[in-house]
Amino acid sequence: MIFRRLALVLAAAAVLATSACVAVVALAFALYALLRAYLTAAGAAAVVAGAAALLLAITAILVSRQPRVGRRAARSTTTGSLVERAIALVQEKPAVAIAAALGAGFMIIRNPRYFGAAIRAFVEGRENPAGPL
Repeated sequence: MIFRRLALVLAAAAVLATSACVAVVALAFALYALLRAYLTAAGAAAVVAGAAALLLAITAILVSRQPRVGRRAARSTTTGSLVERAIALVQEKPAVAIAAALGAGFMIIRNPRYFGAAIRAFVEGRENPAGPL
């Protein structure tokens, strides 16, 4: 049940990310077509690239302004269930979560046995080598 819920969350995240990418590409094409009537092809492409860079800069500023989670707060999230830990990972480190989801997807496609080993490693977790604080 937990694995199914995790798989559904990852699938929903993948669908949302894909939809966002399709929307951005469609908006870029629409902006290019609009500007192509007023500018040369190179000028319209330059404006579209500038708009993409502006969107990227705004996103980077918004992401960097989020409060950072301290080490002690991050350690406290490892005591929950698998779904709670996955949600905490996505909230704290979205880029790492996306990379992990893509890696898991490629592992499943390539060899399903590797996926079982990865899930076991994630569920069992690691002990802290430094000991408790």
